[in-house]
Amino acid sequence: MTEKLLPEPLITDDTVVFGLLALSLGFIFVSSSIKTGFWKKFYGVVPAVLMCYLLPALLSSFGVVAEKWHTVNELGEVTEHTSRLYYMASRYLLPAALVLMTLSIDLKAIANLGSKALIMFLTGSAGIIIGGPIAILIVSIFSPESVGGNGFDAIWRGLSTIAGSWIGGGANQAAMYEIFKYTPEKYGGMVLVDIFVANVWMAIVLLGVGKTKQIDKWLKSDTSAIEKLKSKVTEFTDRITRVPTLPDYMIMLGLAFSAVGIAHFFGGHISKALTENVAAVADPTNFLSFLGSGFFWMVVIATAAGIAISFTKAKNYEGAGASKIGGMFIYILVATIGMKVDLGRVLENPGLIAIGFIWITIHAGLMILVAKLIKAPYFFLAVGSQANVGGAASAPVVAAEFHPSLTSVGVLLAVFGYVVGTGGALLCAYLMEIASKV
Repeated sequence: MTEKLLPEPLITDDTVVFGLLALSLGFIFVSSSIKTGFWKKFYGVVPAVLMCYLLPALLSSFGVVAEKWHTVNELGEVTEHTSRLYYMASRYLLPAALVLMTLSIDLKAIANLGSKALIMFLTGSAGIIIGGPIAILIVSIFSPESVGGNGFDAIWRGLSTIAGSWIGGGANQAAMYEIFKYTPEKYGGMVLVDIFVANVWMAIVLLGVGKTKQIDKWLKSDTSAIEKLKSKVTEFTDRITRVPTLPDYMIMLGLAFSAVGIAHFFGGHISKALTENVAAVADPTNFLSFLGSGFFWMVVIATAAGIAISFTKAKNYEGAGASKIGGMFIYILVATIGMKVDLGRVLENPGLIAIGFIWITIHAGLMILVAKLIKAPYFFLAVGSQANVGGAASAPVVAAEFHPSLTSVGVLLAVFGYVVGTGGALLCAYLMEIASKV
């Protein structure tokens, strides 16, 4: 069995696709700024950031753009093509955004947020660990073929890669793939479930951002520490706000992208050195294998650079719009994430999709239950979930939607996800193996 060939989209030139994404973002922000009539009602229900994700997803679903596609030459040779836009946004713009959105960070105020953020993150991890085997047991009742398979074709082996992705991130997902050796020809189906289900859940989380006050009221949560942090940052921003000049923009550009260069340079060297010299890191079965990920070190170093800048006078560039520029980069990242979703492929394997949705529902249900019990704010629920399911590429996006000052909370939790990702995914995989044989 070979993976189904992906059709060539209408537009394959990344330069043109980027222009189309920029046009989409521009349209969304123009329409969302209209405070009367249809658009006011529309964006009162659907957050602008959700549209920044859905519009590219629709373009992908209708074959206008694509993140990946295949072509076949006269000899029948298949060539796979991949858009570089997500790579650009996640490797260049994301670390730049992390620098710009953390240069005015208040570490003391973040520490005052308390332990509920960590509790909700760990609850999210637990929901993924137990959700996988429960989903297999449920789906086996009405579709046993969807959870079967023997040897390296066993479905639980493929699902282990989703567990790695949803608890830690790409590095942990790769580790699960190496450990359990799932059949390569079928791996694409697991990637589809991972991307589609995770992004549908992200859309639901973003939808809830617009209803934060109502949700917090239902949860009976104490949001005083979050509001205090937001107020403190807002007051600081108001105090230093000025009309930005060209030198301001160029200096912010220099700070952000020199930090990106440093993050890539040292991140690549650190990951390579650890992989070559530390056996535990080179071994994909070891929970320390995430330390061999260049992306992990890039996020850590970029965040550390932003925090270091916050101790200098450069933090005053927040008054010239540093976090707003970072926010612009984040929205571009959201659009490239949306490109990954082709809604037309959802029904290719309904059994796997069913497992994915039951799995994420258990994760969501457990988080809501614990949030209700400990009266945790919706912010901790949303960011704690995305730090698991979305990782470093999504958690800052969701956190920034609440307030730019909260971006660093999402980053810190996502980085923590790398630490527990491999161990948690291994436990989940072994539980899924048992469930598939019941």
